[in-house]
Amino acid sequence: MTALDFMPAEKAPQAGSLALGATTNNAAAAGAAVQLQLQRRRLEGKVAIVTGGARGIGEAIVRAFVRQGARVVIADIDDAAGEALADALGAAWCSYVHCDVSVEADVERAVGCCVASYGRLDVLCNNAGVLGRQAAPSVAGVGARSGGIASLDAAEFDRVLRVNTLGAALGMKHAARAMLQSRGVGGVGSIVSVASVAGVVGGMGPHAYTASKHALVGLTKNAACELGEHGIRVNCVSPFGVATPMLVNAWRHGHQGEDEEGASSAAPVSAEEVEKTEEMVRGLATLKGPTLRAGDIAEAALFLASDESRYISGHNLVVDGGVTTSRNVIGL
Repeated sequence: MTALDFMPAEKAPQAGSLALGATTNNAAAAGAAVQLQLQRRRLEGKVAIVTGGARGIGEAIVRAFVRQGARVVIADIDDAAGEALADALGAAWCSYVHCDVSVEADVERAVGCCVASYGRLDVLCNNAGVLGRQAAPSVAGVGARSGGIASLDAAEFDRVLRVNTLGAALGMKHAARAMLQSRGVGGVGSIVSVASVAGVVGGMGPHAYTASKHALVGLTKNAACELGEHGIRVNCVSPFGVATPMLVNAWRHGHQGEDEEGASSAAPVSAEEVEKTEEMVRGLATLKGPTLRAGDIAEAALFLASDESRYISGHNLVVDGGVTTSRNVIGL
């Protein structure tokens, strides 16, 4: 791509207009245009909601969105962490609203508060999620493995799907309504959900979590089908293991704990525990070298939220270093 490709059509020189005597001036103008483009923040003037935005991947997404010029509403159940993050980023850029995404009234209120405060909604990031219990009590007399399908806890299964799948669907519902109402002021929008590699292949998570993330990927495709005619894009990001408090808390209990992204009940995690979790993920990874971190997922969400991805919809952007697409079984 050349410098001229960054220039608006009405400002770009016509073909053949670069006379030899004007080369220097045109080059300088093109260079200035490039600098202006590079300085422009990628979400300048946009308004976003990030669910589960108080901690972990959600916090990284909130910070990335604000850094790139968006006004952001953090919607979470962890009031202390959410309010602290909003205060740290500044009232001009960020605010907090309590929201349990499995409760429709909470989701509707969060979207309503956003529109009331900023006049519109351009981006929804469905990030809130629960991993669920990593093991359930064994079933006596049937030889069921702890945590296996034969010992499925129906109430726990329902809880995980209510947060991870229904919560995202409710977010899409009320975000779409707000985006459609703002069509008169350039009302196109972007909905980005955080799914998981567990929604791509089996064996990456507990049954309820895996089912919920597969459903979220399917919901993303269906919603993109419907909302595309209104200029609303719907995509999702599927990360491999990121050493967030949710994952660290689950793994520290030998795959028997549970945590919720943004939940205040989660025990604090140490730097040593984060490093241990990252080391485990690096050992499982296909791509060697980089360590997957929350900021990498935030960058993927930022791309899908921004106009850089303006012709991408119904897509699942898998950020996994190739784990779900390749397995070096024969030792290549």
